[in-house]
Amino acid sequence: MMNETVITVVGNLTADPELRYTQNGLPVANFTIASTPRNFDRAANEWKDGDPLFLRASVWKEFAEHVAGSLTKGMRVIAQGRLRQRSYQDREGNQRTAIELEVDEIGPSLRYATAQVTRSAGNGTSQATGGAWSAPQSSSEEWSTPGIEEAF
Repeated sequence: MMNETVITVVGNLTADPELRYTQNGLPVANFTIASTPRNFDRAANEWKDGDPLFLRASVWKEFAEHVAGSLTKGMRVIAQGRLRQRSYQDREGNQRTAIELEVDEIGPSLRYATAQVTRSAGNGTSQATGGAWSAPQSSSEEWSTPGIEEAF
């Protein structure tokens, strides 16, 4: 879509993703990503943390189930999505505005960890769990893209 604000956030999950289901049975997972900038202070000759950003995020459908089953509190993640602004009324009747990330893609950061990817049944998506990064043991053909081998 045109003119949407797409961002990429790298940070840590503040809690396990919370998986819920709408009245229609549609899965949704909500979670918060904390991203804290670090800058080198030349005068003090040390790294200093900046003000953290706590960004509420959500994913829907089968994607929500993959996220809830794969990511846990404290994991460093890379998330890309679209910022959404919504207005609501709090319990005291005050009008509030929230900015949230509607996630298009998310996965564990491999800067300080490893991950093992397992293809889920169905639509060809993958989910990550702790361990080593690897393709399934069954067959390398499962991960290939038809016609690509011939191009190389």
